[in-house]
Amino acid sequence: MSGSYNGPRTIRSTEELLAYSLALETEAVDRFNDLADQMELHHNYEVAELFRKLAKIEGLHIENVNRASAGRELPSLQAWEFEWDGGESPEGGAMEDAHYLMQPWHAIELAMQGEKRAVAFFRHVADTASDDGVVAMALELVEEEEEHVALLMQWQERFPKPDAGWDDDLDPPTMLE
Repeated sequence: MSGSYNGPRTIRSTEELLAYSLALETEAVDRFNDLADQMELHHNYEVAELFRKLAKIEGLHIENVNRASAGRELPSLQAWEFEWDGGESPEGGAMEDAHYLMQPWHAIELAMQGEKRAVAFFRHVADTASDDGVVAMALELVEEEEEHVALLMQWQERFPKPDAGWDDDLDPPTMLE
C-alpha cells in the first residue's frame, strides 16, 4: 500500500506533524462535502449520501487529531505553506476523478486512493524525519491510514464494480460559461 511521495521538507516536530495531519483530514471533509453537493446537484443521491458519510468519518479523524493535539501549540500554517506533493493535500485532491454518474463503488475507490496517498505521505514523513517522536507518530499514522484503506476495501466489496459504459449519457448536462 505504500507509494512514493515527493512530499514536504522534513517535518521537524510532532506539533508540525499534527498541523499537517489536521489540514489533511480537514481537506478530506471539505472534499467529500463538495463532492456530495455536486452529486446532489445531479440527482445522484445515493452517492451524495455516501460522500456525506465519508465526510462524517473524516470528521471523526479530525477529533482524533484534536485530542492528540491537546496541550500542544501547533504551528499556524497558511494553506499555501503546506508542502504537499503536487500542491494538494493527499486526501483533498482528485476532484477531477469524480463523475456525475459515478456509482458507490467509484466513490469508495476515490476515498481509498486518498487514503493510500495519506499512507505514502506519512511513510515519507517517517522516512525523512530525524526526530524520534515524529518518526513514531508518523508510523502510527501510517498504520491508522492503512486500516482505513483495508476498511474501505471491505466496504467496496459490497458494491459491484460497474460495467463498462456506466458513464454513458445520451443527454449529458450542459455546462454554461
